[in-house]
Formats: sequence, C-alpha cells, structure tokens
Amino acid sequence: MATAARIATHGVTGKQLEDFAADVRAGLSKPGQKELPSKYLYDEVGSALFEAICLLPEYGLSRAGARLLKRHAEDVIDRLPAPVAVAELGSGSGTKTRWILEALSRRQPVNYYPIDISRTALSRCWQELGRIDSVSIVGFERAYLDGLLDVASRRNSGERFLVLFLGSTIGNFDRPAGEAFLREVRNVLHPGDALLLATDLEKSVSQLLLAYDDPAGVTAAFNQNLLARINRELDADFDLRFFRHEVRYDEENRRVEMHLRSARRQTAHIAAAGLHVNFAEGETIWTESSHKYRCDEAARMGERAGFRCAAQWVDTEWPFAQSLFSAE
Repeated sequence: MATAARIATHGVTGKQLEDFAADVRAGLSKPGQKELPSKYLYDEVGSALFEAICLLPEYGLSRAGARLLKRHAEDVIDRLPAPVAVAELGSGSGTKTRWILEALSRRQPVNYYPIDISRTALSRCWQELGRIDSVSIVGFERAYLDGLLDVASRRNSGERFLVLFLGSTIGNFDRPAGEAFLREVRNVLHPGDALLLATDLEKSVSQLLLAYDDPAGVTAAFNQNLLARINRELDADFDLRFFRHEVRYDEENRRVEMHLRSARRQTAHIAAAGLHVNFAEGETIWTESSHKYRCDEAARMGERAGFRCAAQWVDTEWPFAQSLFSAE
C-alpha cells in the first residue's frame, strides 16, 4: 500500500538571492583567478541541462552510478539495521535513488528526505519517486549541511539514518575541503548511521575531457547558463556571445576544471551585487572542479573523517566507486 508522498520545500527566497549576490561579488572580485561557486549552476535551466548531460554517450559517470545501485542496493540495505530513514544530499531528480528506496521499502515503510538548493530538482524528485509504495517524501530546499541538520531534528526514536551523497559530488570539493565536509556530516550522525558516498575514479585524460566538453555542446550550454542566471536573477548584463566554455585537466591535483573564457576585453555590470567586473581577453571564470579518486583513497578519506568503510563497489565499464561508510 502506497504511503502518501509529498514535497514540503523549506527555503527563504530573499535570503537565497542575497547569498547568491554575495557569492558572485566575492568570487568575481578575487585577485588573480575569478571564480563562481558550482552550486549555482543548478537553477531550473541548469538542472534540466544537467539531466540531458547524464544521457550523453560521452558522460558515463551517471550510468555507472545507476548500474552500481541497481546491482547492489539490496546488499546496501542488508547491511543496515532497521528501521532506516534516508536523507540525500544534492538529490537532483532522484532517478538513481529509486533502487535504494525500492529495496528498503520491501522491508519497512520509508521516510525519504531529499535535500537540494534547486526547487526544480525537488519537484522532479517528487515526480520520479512519489509513487513508490510505502515511501513518504519530504524535501528540503537547503544547502547540504543545513538540510541535514533539519532532517536530523526529525529523527524518530530508534531510527537509523542512511545518508546518500551520490553522483560523485564530493569531487566538486578540493580534497581537504571534501574531507572536512565528510567530518561535518559525521558530526551530525549517530553511531550506527551510515553514509553511501560516490566517487568518480581516475581514467584517461582524453576520456575525461570529452565527458566535460561534449561535441553536442550541452555541457557548454550548462556552463554558460550560469552567466545567464546571473543576468536573470541579479540584473546583470553578461554578453554570452563573448564567453567560451573551456575544460582543463590539472594533473597535479587530478581534477577536471570548467572555465568560462572571455573572448575579448569587456565589462559586466551586476546591479544586485553592486559590482562592475572588467575582463581581459582570454581571462577566465573558474566555475567547477571535479576531482578524481582512487578506490583506496576514497576509503581512507572517509575513515579519517570518522567513519569505517564497511563495503565498496566498483564499476569497471566507467571506473566509479560507491563506498558504504558506517558511523562508529
């Protein structure tokens, strides 16, 4: 029998807009390399473009994660004591999460808490997962840790939490910052809770560059949409005709970088941020990093953050890992 599912988003639009303006001001005022936080790539348009990216033949990451969950969801659930509630950081549309929720719902009624800064993503999550039997959904329009703290306050007596951090989003953090983030997640959890962490693994540079700069130009549109979003929401006047999508691989740090390169000398005005930004020809805005890991490295990172690595599954078609960490 299906449990009534619902999305109750929690967020303050005015505060989010203020934070957006502040982050844009700080990032574009940095001396040397200008930057914009990658989380702002995911507005309504950006989220839709990212869903399209996940279908591209060059971008095998999403399909690798889905294969692992399809094959091993039962094994994940079997390792967790009942009852279990599920919280997902950066849920997106929740497509891959279906395998976990269906496996768990065969054992017990499930409370599922998707956490995402995109209201569009939460709505798509409801559309994707809202009809699974015995699953109740309450979404949180929040940053990761704020949302997780809110979810943790709803913990029922005797209930364990399984936190999902899928899609290798941990790779958007620099390695020390990623480990610090996992430590903060651990601080919210109780002994016996668990974290399922996805990490994209090292592979050939040519394969990586093609995945982030597809011939169809979908990733380029996704990247350029960040400037279009600033125009829409912060009353800016970026001319997208003169910014080019650029992808690099940093061998030393083992990361893919996305940039927007200025094709000429130009100035952008961002009214809501009170900012005028000058660009030299060839100057870039760094918009995203995607760090690549080794299997043993991912396990050690979780353990240093206060978890025990209980299991790890690896996709070999597109090297990708999912590690189940237990909060000790």
